[in-house]
Amino acid sequence: MSKASARSKKTDFKASVESCLRGYFHNLNGERAAGLYKMVIEETESALIEAVMEYAAKNQSKAADYLGITRGTLRKKIKQYGLDK
Repeated sequence: MSKASARSKKTDFKASVESCLRGYFHNLNGERAAGLYKMVIEETESALIEAVMEYAAKNQSKAADYLGITRGTLRKKIKQYGLDK
């Protein structure tokens, strides 16, 4: 993947996240948002791990490599988010 292509994909990803957040705020209908940082990190991390595990055909070693984390950390996060069921 070229640097320009990678940069474009990052921009697309950022735009997608921003769009999701705008939709979330819209759906609050004036209610106060709370605990956003924790919610976004947890929801994003669990979705990331699920998607990467699917991409890696459930191979934890490959998934950990793709994520840039150790297999032990991946296993801990799989358990943390209840993705081992």
